[in-house]
Amino acid sequence: MSKDSNFGKFLLLWAGEFISAIGGGLTSFGLGVYVYKQTGSAACTSLVTLLAFFPMLVLSVPAGILADRYDRRTLMMLGDGLSAIGLIYILIRMFMGGATLLDICIGVTISSVFSALLEPSYKATVTDMLTKEEYSKANGLVSIAGSARYLLSPIIAGFLLAISDIKLLLIIDICTFFLTVITTAVVRRGIESKKSDENVSLKNGIKEGFAVIRAKKGIMTLIIMTSVITCFIGIMMTLSEPMVLAFRDEKTLGTLETICASGMLVTSVVLGALGIKKHFVKLLSFSLALSGIGMTVFGIKENVILMTVAGFFFFAMLPIANNSLDYLIRINIPEETQGRAWGIIGFISQLGYVVAFAASGVLADVTAKVMNISVGRGSGMVIMVAGILLTVVSLFLLFRKNIRNLEKAGK
Repeated sequence: MSKDSNFGKFLLLWAGEFISAIGGGLTSFGLGVYVYKQTGSAACTSLVTLLAFFPMLVLSVPAGILADRYDRRTLMMLGDGLSAIGLIYILIRMFMGGATLLDICIGVTISSVFSALLEPSYKATVTDMLTKEEYSKANGLVSIAGSARYLLSPIIAGFLLAISDIKLLLIIDICTFFLTVITTAVVRRGIESKKSDENVSLKNGIKEGFAVIRAKKGIMTLIIMTSVITCFIGIMMTLSEPMVLAFRDEKTLGTLETICASGMLVTSVVLGALGIKKHFVKLLSFSLALSGIGMTVFGIKENVILMTVAGFFFFAMLPIANNSLDYLIRINIPEETQGRAWGIIGFISQLGYVVAFAASGVLADVTAKVMNISVGRGSGMVIMVAGILLTVVSLFLLFRKNIRNLEKAGK
């Protein structure tokens, strides 16, 4: 099979996942708005976000092992197709008179469990289909698809909710699931799945991964810092919605979220063109400090223009931090052990999201009650405190000798 035909099949597969990402973003945005309007609680909103994320995180390592043992395209089809069950359940309950918070929690959990099968199989499939020369181009497209739920979905969802309701968003998302199943089935024909001959031990894989990242001082500190970053991103993702909805409508929220998230796209394009050549530790520290300032300003006042500018600034700094973190970790881990190491790194780094989704909504509600202010204003207060903490913590990196020594490995 020729390289051109394989890349053509990859584009078909990618197109399906791109559309699916937009659909998933529509549901995520719509359910957040629906739950907040039904309950008036930031804690309930963050609970739904947590249940949509946590099963995928917990099951990510086992799902990766399954992707090495069984046909990856079949796993993708199962993950996409069966994850629609949870959304269909929520949709049925809504047509029957309205879905309760419990109904939504059950639906998103079911969907998340099956979605866990998708990502490791999808990434491994890209390796199966393409040559090494095509990886870079493919990775760029995969990144674009991954960001679609943050760049395109909010503004689309905001406009759709202005003319319809959450049921339309769910129907669109369910349709995208079946579209991706069809595209995956087409791609599956003629592409051999490269399954492992070894029965990989989950326990041994985890032990080896931890041994690798603990072998050099400073690596674990950076990984923990990555988790801190995801925690603060999670706080912004969760509490920006109740903060905006407290004084504006869904259409405004969708537009604001899209503009803010585009900050990541702008900086990523600049980094792709210019790159980072040196001073990785300094850039990491200062970019995180500036992100913290952006968060603090975002939460100060219920003003759309101020929040949009601050949010854009916050997200624009994240690619610089992520690029610096990635470089410092990558050059200090032996190539032959990077697969196991990155599996553990990915798991630990995303634990920050779990903390954010579990705690931020509760903190916002408690703050609002104690200070006798609205939940939206309570959300803003939590965002401000988190921003200040991020700024303080980021400066800590500059004074850690073991962190500074990591950069020397690339010289």
